Amino acid sequence: MQLVYRMSDFITARESCKKMNQEMHADVVVLGGGTGGTAAALAAAKSGKTVILTEETTWIGGQLTSQAVPPDEHRWIESFGCTRSYRQFRQGVRDYYKQYFPLTAEARALPHLNPGNAIVSRVAHEPRTAVAVLNQMLAPYVHSGRIQILYRHVLEAAETGGDQVSAVTVRDLEEGTRRTLLAPYYIDATECGDLLPLAGIEYVTGAESIHDTGEPHAVDGPADPMEMQGFTYCFAMDYIDGEDHTIERPAMYDFWRDYKPDFWPDHLLSMAGVRPMTLEAIEYGLFPDSERFSLYLYRQLIDHNQFAPGTFSGPLTLVNWPQNDYWLGSIIDVSEEERALHLEQAKQLSLSWLYWLQTEAPRPDGKRGYPGLRLRPDVVGTQDGLAMYPYIRESRRIEAEFRVLEQHVATDCRPSGVAETFADTVGIGSYRIDLHPSTANRTYIDISSLPFQIPLGSLIPKRVTNVLAGCKNLGVTHITNGCYRLHPVEWNIGEAAGYCVSYALDRDLTPSAVRNTESELKAFQQRLVQEGIELAWPTVGAV
Repeated sequence: MQLVYRMSDFITARESCKKMNQEMHADVVVLGGGTGGTAAALAAAKSGKTVILTEETTWIGGQLTSQAVPPDEHRWIESFGCTRSYRQFRQGVRDYYKQYFPLTAEARALPHLNPGNAIVSRVAHEPRTAVAVLNQMLAPYVHSGRIQILYRHVLEAAETGGDQVSAVTVRDLEEGTRRTLLAPYYIDATECGDLLPLAGIEYVTGAESIHDTGEPHAVDGPADPMEMQGFTYCFAMDYIDGEDHTIERPAMYDFWRDYKPDFWPDHLLSMAGVRPMTLEAIEYGLFPDSERFSLYLYRQLIDHNQFAPGTFSGPLTLVNWPQNDYWLGSIIDVSEEERALHLEQAKQLSLSWLYWLQTEAPRPDGKRGYPGLRLRPDVVGTQDGLAMYPYIRESRRIEAEFRVLEQHVATDCRPSGVAETFADTVGIGSYRIDLHPSTANRTYIDISSLPFQIPLGSLIPKRVTNVLAGCKNLGVTHITNGCYRLHPVEWNIGEAAGYCVSYALDRDLTPSAVRNTESELKAFQQRLVQEGIELAWPTVGAV
């Protein structure tokens, strides 16, 4: 049989290949649309640069959205201690509720409205609200085409030449097609620092040794690259007394119900816990009472009493609690099979925790379980009711031009009462050094730290010249990650990275040259100040 080929066949095949591996160009490629990645894309677009932003889920925002964690912030956040754009985001959240929801007159009058009245956050809110606000902030640049967002795309490969990344390949999780992204600069804002191994960028993971860093709380012995903080699959729930919303018994429920960590005072699925700062045993309460810490209030997203009657059936909370932290294994630098196993087991832990609360939790009236607890998939935008992405506390970390150590920021290491001053500061932050239980079966590390600065050197890899860290993958240690990983700090890191690559493009410099040339560093910092980024804390007395 004779085969007849037509020119149209070749054209169709060629076009098909183009679609399968389409090339896209921009000034900056931001890999990962989390909190830092979103801020980086916004900063670069404000600076007139074209941006390709990739995101594995269908929501930008990371910690704030797809991971569903309301903001963890310091006590001065309403007055100072964050960037102007982060403050605009926070105000946008409040305005969203005031504009679109029937608030009570009292709530509407509050200048610092806290929709959830949570214990841990001054602006606790639903993750889908954060998505709406972030989309509004990016809208002018998305609509103009300056920012292109590739949702449901994951990083798959990277090409390098010398000390530069020349291209990256991302895969569409829905269609299976691939796109090659080319840009003069790349910002790695993936939750786990995924660009680093693919591009051969030097990095570290896990816990450094005290013999390396000299940090008082570092591992006293060899470094352990696989010791990382646990991650969490968060979920939202409300409570409707008198109704039964008990979920199907999770497949691993028996395992998790019987699991007791060595450092835990009781089974993990219990109302017992460990006070992170002292490691003493404590007993939690579920709902508010006068004696015990309320888990429900801890990260409450909606206080229904602030809204017109009938708007919400009751208070809505976010479950990111000690009982659903997962630390039985890492999802970084392991096989795909092992990673999938730990992700699934973490999901099973969260579902088992909910099932235990619904069926076995002790009640003040002597009964067991709260079947009225209702899983809310709509709040997190998924079918299974768990957040789109696990809450990642610890990433791969670049080997940076400068590494922030415990000695730079911990209160006990600073007799002056002031954190180390960095000449190359690109922002500020404040939070305790808060490390959750780790994959090495070690308990909390929770120690006091001082308001600190973010050095530009911690965003710059030692060798590669056109990549910056844009989130938790900056040059910190296992210890100092504990205070550099929170929402406003990650936002500042990403925003500074976005402005830095823009400045470098404008001046035909590398980020390292910006940092290490006094006149350029000063000019760049002036640019940051003009954009509303605070570079230093007020005087000690004011703080």
